[in-house]
Amino acid sequence: MTEIRHIVFDIGKVLVHYDPNLPFSRLIPDETERKWFFDNVCTSAWNIEQDRGRTWEEAEALLIAEHPDHAENIRNFRRHWHEMAPHAYDDSVAVMEKLIDTGHDVTLLTNWAADTFIEARGRFPFLDRPRGITVSAEIGLIKPDRAIYDHHAAAFGLEPSATLFIDDSQKNVDGARAAGWQAVLFTDANTLKADLEQLGISA
Repeated sequence: MTEIRHIVFDIGKVLVHYDPNLPFSRLIPDETERKWFFDNVCTSAWNIEQDRGRTWEEAEALLIAEHPDHAENIRNFRRHWHEMAPHAYDDSVAVMEKLIDTGHDVTLLTNWAADTFIEARGRFPFLDRPRGITVSAEIGLIKPDRAIYDHHAAAFGLEPSATLFIDDSQKNVDGARAAGWQAVLFTDANTLKADLEQLGISA
């Protein structure tokens, strides 16, 4: 196995907590009703298109035309976005910052909408510490599509076989491996430290 020279972190659910239920447990208190709303209205398939670059205005108009009775809560998805990402995972951030401080080449690769990422960057200064970031919406590509991994590697001069990717989604981990990268599934900071140490990286 090639020695790792580049480390790439995902952000959501790896460095920053993300959960749409946080505002919506207040907006739609009934759990069954809320589950229906996420399964049928503001679905993950709908939300991922904003990560691919679709504007919120277009996304909201599309859904409101289909579900006019839910117009207010459709708008609430973007309106209350800041509540969905309330805090960083300090222990994971500490791992990333130690890697940077000890001379490792660290970049970020995230599926994220363009405007909310600008907000996140303002709220979480550690996002500016790595050498660079690929934000899906800014390039019109999303994980786990092969093209986004190839784009990131080319943009930052990474050798795929010498690159380690860290993501909380198995399909994104699989996507990285299909692009010739090494990859580990993130569950928590302690597991990540153990995974890194197994690969010969002190964290």
